Amino acid sequence: MNVLEFKDELFQKGSEKGFKDMELYYEKSDRFVCAIDKGEVDQFTTAEVTGVSFRGVYADQMGYAYTEKLDESSIEFLIENALENASVLESEDVEEIYEGDSNYKDISFSSEALKSVTTEEKINFMKELDKEIYAADERVVATNFFTMQSVDVEKAMYNSKGLSLEDDQNYLVYMVIVIVEENDVTKSGVHIEVVSDWGKVNAKESAHKAVQEAVSYLNPLETDDKFYPVILRQDAARSLLNTFVTTFSAETAQQGMSKLKEKVGSKIAGDNINLVDDPFLKNRMGSRTFDAEGVATEKLNVVENGTLTTLLHNRKTAKKDGVKTTGHASKASYKGTVNVAPSNFYIEPGSQSYDELVQGLDEGIVVTNLQGLHSGVNAISGDFSLAANGYYVKEGKIQGPTNLMTIAGNFFELLNEVNEVGSDLEFGPSTVGAPSLLLKGLSVTFE
Repeated sequence: MNVLEFKDELFQKGSEKGFKDMELYYEKSDRFVCAIDKGEVDQFTTAEVTGVSFRGVYADQMGYAYTEKLDESSIEFLIENALENASVLESEDVEEIYEGDSNYKDISFSSEALKSVTTEEKINFMKELDKEIYAADERVVATNFFTMQSVDVEKAMYNSKGLSLEDDQNYLVYMVIVIVEENDVTKSGVHIEVVSDWGKVNAKESAHKAVQEAVSYLNPLETDDKFYPVILRQDAARSLLNTFVTTFSAETAQQGMSKLKEKVGSKIAGDNINLVDDPFLKNRMGSRTFDAEGVATEKLNVVENGTLTTLLHNRKTAKKDGVKTTGHASKASYKGTVNVAPSNFYIEPGSQSYDELVQGLDEGIVVTNLQGLHSGVNAISGDFSLAANGYYVKEGKIQGPTNLMTIAGNFFELLNEVNEVGSDLEFGPSTVGAPSLLLKGLSVTFE
């Protein structure tokens, strides 16, 4: 039974059972995962997962149920479980099935070229990349977390009010940690690439980047503890922003767990900070034309020239705040409940390249990656104290790597102390992106 036949029969039988309004959410994903160890395939899986969730209004309460099968027995299962669910729930919040918007973007986020890449081609590339990594530098002693993942996802939403929506998306990403050793000192570097064009993938170039990242941390310099101007390289800036992204959720604010509660319209960052959520970006993991409630998505300026213009809303949080939803209802999967999450959330890039930011430093620190983002962060206050790797800069040139350091500060204060925003916006394997940021300064201590 295909999803449209399933939907028609489900809605008919649901109506007979007394459901007033109904919604069907459909999701199908094809996933490939491969791990390489010493040139051989260490792990290899392919999986196709299909599932649907059902919501229906019965006696003014919303009932929920989900299943992985599209057959006659699943229709009965969904209806009976949603009925039982609605009968025991006593929510003060009146939930409704959304009738839909008048206009939705007609965009496909799926690449046919990526779909056509065979499993054999993917595995052969990983083996070639492994070989090139060891050939790139004699100091390479091992690799770790050497994986590739590709995902094709189809999503659809239908309801008894006539709504019929479909989205598709695919992506491919690979990651390797390269371990190098020199003079009994071992260092590692992480390299991640999100592939949008398989024709441009080059194993030798990727291996060189991965190895250079690891080698760049060898022979660390002795550096003084003090307050330094700091460049958060785009990967570190992205990690920090991702850690605090829930701060911009109205759901988090309404729970009293965001410092941005009741801050809409207020200045929260410097004039050079613009935060954007754009669901229409190509080759990005958060792209979508509708949210998990069927609301049409749109590009949203969350922070404009340092002023918070809105929080991210779904229909429930918007109703509570007396505003219009921003189209940010989200579900982790068809099994999940509706919450609030961004699509593609990022700091708008500036004009200076990463190299130009470095060249402008008389003395400072470049932070390249952050550790302890769960234990060393207070998401409510914004305070953080994090282990980090990076480089020491003197007279506009990177002098060498630092020892492992600890940087400390406050995220909200940091947003007001960005001297320059770089042009090198990157997302990586995430729905959150950032360019490199030159900060007025942070407290830095070294091991």
